[in-house]
Order: sequence, then C-alpha cells, then structure tokens
Amino acid sequence: MNHEPVVAIAGVTGAVGAEFIATMDRRAFPVRRLKALASARSAGKTIDFRGERIVIEELTEKSFEGVDIALFSAGAGISRKFSPAAVKAGAVVIDNSSAFRMDPNVPLVIPEINAGRIREHKGIIAVPNCSAITALVPLWPIHKANRITRVILSTYQAASGGGAAVMQDLVESTRAYLDGRPFAPKVIQHPYAFNLFSHNTAIDPETGYNDEETKVIKETRKIFEDDKIAIGVTCVRVPVLRAHCEAITFECEKPITEHEVRAILSKAPGVRIVDDRAKNYFPMPIDASGQDDVLVGRIRQDLSDASGHSISMFVSADQLLKGAALNAIQIAELLPQRAMA
Repeated sequence: MNHEPVVAIAGVTGAVGAEFIATMDRRAFPVRRLKALASARSAGKTIDFRGERIVIEELTEKSFEGVDIALFSAGAGISRKFSPAAVKAGAVVIDNSSAFRMDPNVPLVIPEINAGRIREHKGIIAVPNCSAITALVPLWPIHKANRITRVILSTYQAASGGGAAVMQDLVESTRAYLDGRPFAPKVIQHPYAFNLFSHNTAIDPETGYNDEETKVIKETRKIFEDDKIAIGVTCVRVPVLRAHCEAITFECEKPITEHEVRAILSKAPGVRIVDDRAKNYFPMPIDASGQDDVLVGRIRQDLSDASGHSISMFVSADQLLKGAALNAIQIAELLPQRAMA
C-alpha cells in the first residue's frame, strides 16, 4: 500500500461522504489524489479538498483504475454492484453499507476491538452498523475483563443514520409543525417532528424484529466471535439531527460492580465517561455530535438482577463519525501498517 494512496469516495455527495473528507483532513490522512464519485446527476459538480476543486465523476465500473483505497457509502446495492470492480482494479474497499458485513470472507472491523482482522481481507473490509459500533466500543473492554453473556439495548437513533435526505426531512417537517403548516413526509413514512417511531426498516413477520435490530444482533456475534451471546434490541428513530443514543443493560459471567465498569472504561480507547450524578449530566446527542469518542454515562447496578452480574448504562455517539466515516478512516490508517508487517 502506497504511503500516499489514491483514494476514491463512492457516494461523495452524501452525509457520510462529506464526513470522509472532513475526517481525512482533521486526521491528516495522506492522500496523493482524490477521486470523487457519485451518481450521474452529480457528475460535473465540484467539491473542495485541501485547497483544490475536485470535479465529481459518475461512478462506473471503470472508476477505480489506479485507486488504492475505495471508501464506499452509497448504499448496499451500489456496493454490491461496484465493489468487485474496485477490487479487480487493485483497490481495497472499505464499505459502510450492509452489503458484505455477514460475508464470512469479509472482515467486519471496529479498530478498537479487532484491528487484527484487517490483514485477513481479500479486497473488502466492512464497517459495522452504526448502532452496533455505538454499543460495542464500550462493551468490548468489559467483555474482555468479564465475559458478557446477555445484552438488552434500546436505541434512540438520529436522522443522520438515514442520510442527508432524512435529516432534511426532519428539518422541514419541524419548520412546518412550528409554523402550523401541513407537511407530507418525503423520505420517512411517519410524521417526524416531535415524534418517534420504530426504525424505518422492514419488519420480519416471524420474529417481529426489524432489519436494524437483526443487524445489531448478528454483527455483535461476529465481531465478538461469540455466537452464544444473548442479545435483545429495540431500535427507534427520534427527532434528533445527529448522534445516536442507546440504553444498554448487560449481564456478565461473574459479578461486576459499577466501580469496576468505570475503571475499565476510563482506560478504554474510543470511550469518554460523562457521568455526573450530582448535576444530572449524562451523554447527550448535542455533546456527542462532532466528537470521535463514544460518550458513556448513567453507569449503575441493574437493580432487577439481585445476583450482581448486571450493569445498566447510557451511551451516545456521532453516527456520521464513529458510526461511519471515522471508523472507515481508522481502518484505512491501519492498511499501510498491516501491508508492511
């Protein structure tokens, strides 16, 4: 891998595409040349990148000649269609969609947890679901110290998880609500302003779980390499523009105290404790937005478990950063090291 790779961004005009660029700048990620790729309707437009105007090109199967790293965030269908061409051209694909996450031949990577899997890639590396990342970054160091056997979590997911169009739907519907005007949702099927609803993915008629919930269950087991971990998930959209929150209760093999959890998380990479009981100040989307770390607070013993094996906590993370773009760039940063090892 070249120390200054040629990088292509597929889906450069989307919310995550913009964060790819901002994150590379902020972390001084070396780029010899950037290829900005999007749909035909965006071709010919330009974006700013390190003082240059980059012309957006239409994404085709021929877009990846000379590309070292291809960052994908344009949906699962686009990833399935164009990733093989990128790999054939010699690029390493880092994919933010769900297309390859459960493929046994594709590493599913959160660098704070399983960076070693990067070296096993066969051309494609998958970024996990944003809700899974938000939960697993703080759960992993606890799991290493005292195996987690069961997790129950409820998500409070921001519009950013659905992309720029969903964020705009929330903004416009909120303005209409405050003005007393009717508003017909353009992207989300339910009224979004001052409302919350089950995550807008398909419901499995047999299990009653939606796709987002099923992703969290399956991806957790793959990343933790533990098919026996019991997981229950409820995923909900809330009228917040950016940064997801989750209420998590987990059960460990051995008894565990809130003090032990704080001690573990205080040293955990990618985690920042925000847990001020006196001021009733805990993780909030407004504080997590624009931050790299997963904020963790409300750490307390689960009083419903008299055995002392369970802890409850509340977390928040920026879906566009650690839940997507940042995680992908962290993977890209490790590629040269792994290649030269």
